[in-house]
Amino acid sequence: MPQRLSFIDSVRRQLGQIENSAVDELLAGRIGRRDFLRHGSVLGLSLPLLGGILGAAGFEPQQARAEGKPGGTVRAGVATPGGAIDPVTFYDSGSYQLVFQTAEFLCVTQPDLTLKPVLAESWSPNEDGSVWTFKLRKGVKFHNGEDFKADDVVATFDRLADPNGASNALSVFKGLLSKGGTRKVDEHTVAFHLDAPNGSFPYSVSIDNYNAVILPASYKGDYEKTFEGTGPFRLESYTPKVGASFVRNPDYWGEKALPDRVEFKFYGDVQPRILALQAGEVDILDAVPLDVSQVVLNSPDITVLRVASTAHRQLHMRCDMAPFTDKRVRQALALSIDRSKLVDGLCRGMAATGNDSPFAPAFPATDKSVPQRAQDIARAKQLMEAAGLAGGFDVTLTTLRYSDIPGYAQLFQNFAKEIGARISLNIEDQDKYYGKAVFGQSDWLDSPLGITDYAHRSVPNVFLKSPLVSDGPWNAAHFKSPAYDGMVTAYLKALDIGAQRSAASDIQKLLLDETPVIFSYFPDLLVPVRKNVSGLPPIAAGLLLDRVSIG
Repeated sequence: MPQRLSFIDSVRRQLGQIENSAVDELLAGRIGRRDFLRHGSVLGLSLPLLGGILGAAGFEPQQARAEGKPGGTVRAGVATPGGAIDPVTFYDSGSYQLVFQTAEFLCVTQPDLTLKPVLAESWSPNEDGSVWTFKLRKGVKFHNGEDFKADDVVATFDRLADPNGASNALSVFKGLLSKGGTRKVDEHTVAFHLDAPNGSFPYSVSIDNYNAVILPASYKGDYEKTFEGTGPFRLESYTPKVGASFVRNPDYWGEKALPDRVEFKFYGDVQPRILALQAGEVDILDAVPLDVSQVVLNSPDITVLRVASTAHRQLHMRCDMAPFTDKRVRQALALSIDRSKLVDGLCRGMAATGNDSPFAPAFPATDKSVPQRAQDIARAKQLMEAAGLAGGFDVTLTTLRYSDIPGYAQLFQNFAKEIGARISLNIEDQDKYYGKAVFGQSDWLDSPLGITDYAHRSVPNVFLKSPLVSDGPWNAAHFKSPAYDGMVTAYLKALDIGAQRSAASDIQKLLLDETPVIFSYFPDLLVPVRKNVSGLPPIAAGLLLDRVSIG
């Protein structure tokens, strides 16, 4: 033990105050292996160093995963891309699953939500987290033969942060990183000068922000012609509405891909995808919705990878429209819900229970001591009576036809009926529901009551800001709270775990009281593969196929 402590002491002398605070949390038992690795990786500490600290602290080393065999073709069935594929503007799974094979990020999230360096070798914040400096990997080339340098990173993030462009990443970068904020230090170093301090900024330039793949500075569009990138596969062929194929990149800077090639087949709906997997026409699917998962869960030839996710169905109530101007009515609706029926019934146990804030159980900063809200019909009726609505009220819930959401809407309708709320359902196609995604032109943002799908993120930053801060572009609840806005600012800028946890606890308690939105459950991500497939990393961000093999 003295030798172990001596190692930790020697490491501590090399670390700054913020990094040492994470070591303090570990040694005090306030965080475990996973949270220590995750937080240390965000601060830019190498995984070998973090593993050494864990070993010295008495944690057993994790076993390395066996490597698959090289060769062959891996076939994936994915949704048909929504339009022309452009990493700056795309927003759909069918598009980004392809791009992930050929283009790369500065870093990627792992199954335990740690960050693994890719095109960046390391990174570190300044004292307040307002500037993050990234050291870039040397000896990397784009498929066209150009060297990867700092200019490419600067150009990539200037495109994504340009308020006058069509970047889909503006939902991440607005208020965080402006055009011109990414600056070249030297040929292999860039510094991100942020609009405001941010304690988890590296996730914003990782695979979590799927538009953030690094493109050449010379990129002018027409991505489908080349699928240009630095990744382990290169374009072989692409046919819109049909499919694409990629071959191993022999000049890849890292470990060469195991498959000789990967092939993608496009499907307009999930049912044909599942039939193709059952028939052996494809080996892997992108994630399937909960409502069809039972088909593949019961198949003897298919394994379903379950990935704990922070995805959720946000149920909003417009705080500027009666009867939801009274928070007692909002609280009553939240108390009418039997969350166990949603998790165990609707989701067949493949979900985590929500507590009416974006802080899912998977997030390290989540304060699990905050009491879990449970169904309480008697209390809900008391709140309705106190709000002058003992006789109930009528309202329409508008939502989209996707996955488990229609089932959730029907169950919520039944729960609410028990306290006198008479809810009519308006279930729309996705395009109609989202509209132009701006206030005044979107059923999503304008409806008095609605349910919206939010995809997985490894940190809650986007969930906390865009849908809930007073000027948030996705604030469907029209919730305006200066106190909440200040708490979010405190959370986002916090660099040490203790400060993050304290701010998260304040946010959780405020949202339970105000209840502008309801978070009932966080469904797992379900990725079906055939039994002979191995090596697919179980991450919620998407399919990475370079270590996959077919047995």
